[in-house]
Amino acid sequence: MSQERLGELLGLTFQQVQKYEKGVNRIGAGRLFEIARILGVPIQYFYESVTEQLASAPGFAERDSQPVLEFVSSGDGLQLSLAYMRIKDPKVRKRVLDLVKSLAEDSTENAQ
Repeated sequence: MSQERLGELLGLTFQQVQKYEKGVNRIGAGRLFEIARILGVPIQYFYESVTEQLASAPGFAERDSQPVLEFVSSGDGLQLSLAYMRIKDPKVRKRVLDLVKSLAEDSTENAQ
């Protein structure tokens, strides 16, 4: 697919698509989700080499990025990430984060 066609489908110019491709501009999670949908690939497609790169990088060998990638590529994880990013007020974002942490602690305590 051409950059021009992808841009049309995303409502962008092909120059913006070029900036994404070259890494000049970052791609947000929502836009990445749309690109994956348009190209007919799973979102994991864009992360295939990340685990290998992190494993071979000094200091990152012991770090396991797989749970993060699984979360971001899951439907619930992606929806949660997108919704969280739409919260503009930093105080509200902090309260949401505190709530999620609290719920996670409660579920851990109840499981024991």
